[in-house]
Amino acid sequence: MHLNETHDAQLKSWVESANDGRTDFPIQNLPFAVFRRKNSSEHFRGGVAIGDRVLDLQALHSAGLIADARAQRAAIAASADSLNDFMALGHTSWSALRLEISRGLRVGASAQSAWQKCLVAQDDVEYKLPADIGDYTDFYTSIHHASNVGKLFRPDQPLMPNYQWIPIGYHGRASSIVVSGQNFHRPKSQIKTPNDDAPQLKPSQKLDYELELGAYIGVGNSLGTAISIDEYGQHVFGLSLLNDWSARDVQAWEYQPLGPFLSKNFASSVSPWIVTLEALAPFMAAWARPADHPQPLDYLDSAAHRAHGALNISLDVFLQTATMRERDTWHHVSHGNYKDAYWTLAQMVAHHSINGCNLRAGDLLGSGTQSGDTLEQAGALIELTANGANPLTLSNGETRTFLQDFDSVKMSAYCAADGFVKIGFGEVVGQVLPALA
Repeated sequence: MHLNETHDAQLKSWVESANDGRTDFPIQNLPFAVFRRKNSSEHFRGGVAIGDRVLDLQALHSAGLIADARAQRAAIAASADSLNDFMALGHTSWSALRLEISRGLRVGASAQSAWQKCLVAQDDVEYKLPADIGDYTDFYTSIHHASNVGKLFRPDQPLMPNYQWIPIGYHGRASSIVVSGQNFHRPKSQIKTPNDDAPQLKPSQKLDYELELGAYIGVGNSLGTAISIDEYGQHVFGLSLLNDWSARDVQAWEYQPLGPFLSKNFASSVSPWIVTLEALAPFMAAWARPADHPQPLDYLDSAAHRAHGALNISLDVFLQTATMRERDTWHHVSHGNYKDAYWTLAQMVAHHSINGCNLRAGDLLGSGTQSGDTLEQAGALIELTANGANPLTLSNGETRTFLQDFDSVKMSAYCAADGFVKIGFGEVVGQVLPALA
């Protein structure tokens, strides 16, 4: 990804809320979502965040406010009730539309009054999934998370022998991915504790969250071809927040020999906004494997990737109990950064396709739980509480080992770097409801 005029830190928008320094959505960001007005029968359509407003792309196109032909075609595609067709157009079209929007929202834009008519307050809208997700693959890219969890169950060998050689992943369930704000019931499945003679069907008592990022594929690859590590930016449209809810007691009983199943497929939550890879260009960072670790095979390595293959994205988790909700307060649980990932987004894409697997527009790749090298940076309760052995004390004095009914989890993320404007991802929020009878 290359820097261009849309990244200029001096740019200001005539949408005042985009300039206050607190918003996730300054003019340097411009993420995409699918929305409609609350309590309306309107069709869902694509929109772009600017400050506390949503720019209605359907209204923008209908008003004839986009001059560039390529950007106009992109706006038509992005006006649908999913972003799949838009994402499939490719980087040149994504960038053309983003540039037109940036120019139209800047201070001094000639058609400001016409563009103002295409704005809707974010408080007045509801969202759906931004894409029709055909396939979902979840990776395991944080060596800190893998080591922390491994120590709980395999203290003599926390990391499996393949971990430092291969980006581990499994195919998840796309149908149970939900947008932020959609709550879910505590899952039931077979559970067998060490003291049980036989498994029982019951609700999970070790319900957990997982702090992740989700990457949406834009342009796919043909069956039988591979995406090289330096070409991933032509295929990945952008990133959102992802909470991959997990039932740890279910997982412990079922995961051998084929990996997670019912412990993962009951719900995964994503934030509504997709921050484009182009918007993230200023926050790409150098990547390096520790010298005493195995170095990646050639298809997972390159000079360009080592120069800017990592992404500097700060990540935060908050928890709210039913008691806290009465006072509208949250407990800040952890703070981490995606740059600590052992395997990068580029390596995930390169490995996923090296066997000829064809990725398609709208496919979602999960980063796996993101954790740092201290517990304050842990991205899941199973790490923070040592699988329930060390309860977490919350700011109001309550404790948690795992999530209880009516607990809510909120995740947020932002990017900051010297010389550039801070941008954010919005939030992904979900609440645990009691198990169904």
